[in-house]
Amino acid sequence: MSNKTLGVYGESLARQYLLDQGYRILEENFRSKLGEIDLIAKDGKTICFIEVKTRQSLDQGQPYEAVTSWKIRKLSQLAALYLKYKYGSLEIPSRFDVVSIIRDKTGLAQIQHLKNAFEAIL
Repeated sequence: MSNKTLGVYGESLARQYLLDQGYRILEENFRSKLGEIDLIAKDGKTICFIEVKTRQSLDQGQPYEAVTSWKIRKLSQLAALYLKYKYGSLEIPSRFDVVSIIRDKTGLAQIQHLKNAFEAIL
């Protein structure tokens, strides 16, 4: 499975997982010139900016370990842009989650949802 196909698979799986957990999906693949947020969802009154990382093995470590400080900074900037654009304020309850997925050789997937995985860096 190519990295792109694996990424699409992981985002689809994460989306369904979040829906099953009672989240409401607001945006998928929100893009701007700064980059992309995989999923934006609402958990109760909280806006969740969700990064999805999918791997086929642990050879490169846990998928969530690929969320680097550079990626956190980009996601933080994108989240601020989204909140300002959609709500006109940065004072909206929000958090950053990571959905980490490992799809093994048999096709089974393990999903780990890290709520409030990191703080914004602006």
